[in-house]
Formats: sequence, C-alpha cells, structure tokens
Amino acid sequence: MGELGLRDLLITLVVFGSIPMIFKRPYIGILMWCWLGYMSPHRLTYGFAYEMPFAAIIAASTLLSFLMNKDQRQPLPKDSIVTLWWVFIIWCGLTTFFAFYPADAWLIYKKFLKIIIMTFVMLMLVTDKDKLNKVIWVIALALGFFGVKGGVFTILTGGSSRVWGPPGSFIEGNNELALALLMLIPLVNYLRVVSVKQWVKYGCLGAMVLIGIAAIGSQSRGALLAAGAMVFYFWTKSDKKVASGILLAIVVVNIYLFMPQGWHDRMDTIATYQTDGSAMGRINAWWEAFNVANDRILGAGFNHYSAEIFAIYAPNPTDVHAAHSIYFQVLGGQGWIGFIIFMAFCISSLRLSKKIAVKTKNIEKLDWANLLSKMIYVSLIAYAVGGSFLSLAYFDLPYHLIAMLLLTNLIVDKELNKPMDHTKNKDNSKKEKTARVEVLGKGLSNV
Repeated sequence: MGELGLRDLLITLVVFGSIPMIFKRPYIGILMWCWLGYMSPHRLTYGFAYEMPFAAIIAASTLLSFLMNKDQRQPLPKDSIVTLWWVFIIWCGLTTFFAFYPADAWLIYKKFLKIIIMTFVMLMLVTDKDKLNKVIWVIALALGFFGVKGGVFTILTGGSSRVWGPPGSFIEGNNELALALLMLIPLVNYLRVVSVKQWVKYGCLGAMVLIGIAAIGSQSRGALLAAGAMVFYFWTKSDKKVASGILLAIVVVNIYLFMPQGWHDRMDTIATYQTDGSAMGRINAWWEAFNVANDRILGAGFNHYSAEIFAIYAPNPTDVHAAHSIYFQVLGGQGWIGFIIFMAFCISSLRLSKKIAVKTKNIEKLDWANLLSKMIYVSLIAYAVGGSFLSLAYFDLPYHLIAMLLLTNLIVDKELNKPMDHTKNKDNSKKEKTARVEVLGKGLSNV
C-alpha cells in the first residue's frame, strides 16, 4: 500500500477508533469535531477517505453520547449572549424561508445551523478548565498546521507564492486562511504563557512567528490591515511600550524587506483601491447589500448573489460579487434587523471579555482566565477588522471564540462563588496560635 493509501487508512482508523471513547466521554467528540473542522485531514488524502463524511459521523456519535451521559453535561450558560445567539439563528431561519433563492439559502443555513448546534453542545460538555484548554490545543494544532507549513513555505519561496488553506473548507482561499491564522496567534500565545514546559513555550513562540509569516505570505490585503490592528492593540496594552515598540518595528521592517515586489505591488492597491477591479467590485457588492436591506425587511437570504439581484440593486449591475465583508454579508442576507442582532451579539461578546478581565484582575489562581479573555479579545478585534473585507460571517472560529469566553466566565464564576473552607481556616488559626505560644515561650526562656 502506498503512502497515499496509508493516509486514508490512518485517518479512518483515528476517526472510527475515537467513537468508543466518545461514548464514554462525550466531550472527546467536541475535540474530534474541532480537529476535523479546522484541519480537514481527509482533504489531505487522495483515496477513499477524501469524500468520507467523517464530520457527520463524529457529530452523530457526539450527540448520541450527549443524550446518554446526562451526568457529564451542564445547562447552557444563562447569558444575554446566548439569548442573542438563539434570536439570530431563528431570524436567519425566517429569512431563509423568504429568501430570493430558498433552495440555495437553505444549503448555507443548514451548514451554519450544524456549526451552532455543535457549538452549543460544546458549551454544555466543556465543564472545566482542563477540557477548555484541550479544545484550545486541538484548534491551535489543527489550524496551526497550515500556519506553520505556510510559514516555512513562504520563507523557502521568498514570499513569491500565496499560502492556501484546506480544500473545500471555509478557509480554502488565501484571504480567508490569513484571517483565521491571525485570529489563532493570540490563542497560541495563551498556550505559550500557561504552559509549564520550556520546550512547549519555545514551540509556541516559533509557531506564532511562522503563523504570522504565513498570514503575510498569503498576500491578503485584509489580513495586512487585521495584522496592523492586532499589533497596535498589543502595543497599547504592553507595559514596556518603548522596548516592545522597537521589537515590533524591527520585525515589521524585516518582513517588509523580505517580501518580493509582487507582494508590495498588491499591498499598495490598498491606498489606490479606486483603480483596483477587485476592490471596486466589493464596493459594488456592499451597495447591493445596503439597497437590498433598505428594500426588504427580511433581506435577500443566504447566497443571493446573482445577475438578477444585482440588476435591481447594484450600482454596476454587471459586476456580480459576493459581499466580501461580514457586515454587508449579514446586512444583505438578513436585513437590518438581522444585522442589528448580529452586531449586538458581537459587541456583547467583546464586553464579556472585558468583564472577565476585570473580575479576575490580581487573582493569581485565575490569571489564566484573565489572559485568555484578553487574547480572545485580540482575536475578535482581528476578526472585526479583517472580516470587513471577507465573507466569513458564518465561519466556525469566531463562534468558538465566543463560546470559549462564555465557558471561561462560567468557570470563573464557579471559582469565585466557592464557599470558604472554614475548617481549614480554624486549623490555620490553631497552628498560628501554637506557633505564637512557642515563640513566646522561647523568648521567655531566653530571658
């Protein structure tokens, strides 16, 4: 059997071999779901595994185990974010029913619904810090695989070729992969800080560098803007602004000098977007989305981009493009009401991050939560900026990040609400009194 056949066999064995463990501990199904979702390992094969519905098999196994193991789950967090989440899902279902192209819209809605259902299952199965960290590790390793590989590829090719993501996924395109990688860097930094072993810390640091190089090597203009926003935010929050500013300047200058002329030419079009056909096509699609939302309270529904719709609503009816913006993607598809719900959901998530940071400040045992909330905030900032130029409103990662925030907040509240152990306090008081008596006795005997 050749190498390609071995890949098919290995991935199949891993997936089916995990099912007995999933039935014993259902949260393992979440780990497998994240691995398959972000890495799409079956797409790295060329045999029978390429088209296997591994994600559906794992999802079905996880849901069945979820129902069977009631003692291993918790209720959904009681938070306004979860309420907004439900409202947005229901609204999207309504807009799908009245979409311009219901059959096409239903395909996207069904895919989005599967992501949200499994994310809700994650919220109920990840019940402690250890499980949460395992989820973060799986996402970091699965998605980081393409970042590390892409970083090495960029260095070896001198940045002359673009970096691409796994075929058939949300992040197959160079632009989409670049944004996902930038969102991943803060999570890898969190893992670097909380890890105990030095080799893991150095490994995470090296991965962060390669992931950043891969994002730049994707030649994505949106990713460059998102990277700039992330770097600026990190710098503003740094305790050593002069030292960190010099270090960042050195890194930026070296990357700038390393990249080839073709990369510089492409990045220069950010300032001269009026002469760039791709940029003007996006602006045309944004106007189409704006006009649709003004005309239809329910929007046009998912996947509505066609010559017919653009002929009615776009300034340039012949230049048909997808929205290439999370904001206009939601606005055109779900209307103004859906857009407002979506923005309220996103803003509430950023506020929750700040809330967690305040609650855990100067509490040593919750330093991990303080750091994680801040890193997720940075990831969401990258998504907010980079997503302005990409159609990734229904991509897994931002919803998983928000789920991580909700879980972190839940774990923090459990820890803060733990009753004090009065028995230990009494024992400590007795020990302190005994020690004081002993010291006093020694002092008297010396006198």
